[in-house]
Amino acid sequence: MTIASFEKSPPLSDTVTPYDERHFVTYLRLLDAADEGAEWTEVVQIVFGIDPALEPVWARQVHETHLDRARWMTSHGYRHLLEKEQKG
Repeated sequence: MTIASFEKSPPLSDTVTPYDERHFVTYLRLLDAADEGAEWTEVVQIVFGIDPALEPVWARQVHETHLDRARWMTSHGYRHLLEKEQKG
């Protein structure tokens, strides 16, 4: 079973998007799992509800693109959040 609220990959943008805002918790879960050395196949099944045995290419792409975006959020995206908070 898959969870429809997730796209194949997050939007490519130099700013934080509404999609990013909806998936902050997902990004944190992915970063925690990566830091703990969890197997991507287990993570994609738990976080996204995708069975990597049935949909290996899609599962890998969803995991990798969302993890990349989560890492971008930690190095760049947080600045946009701080700016938004200061203006807000």
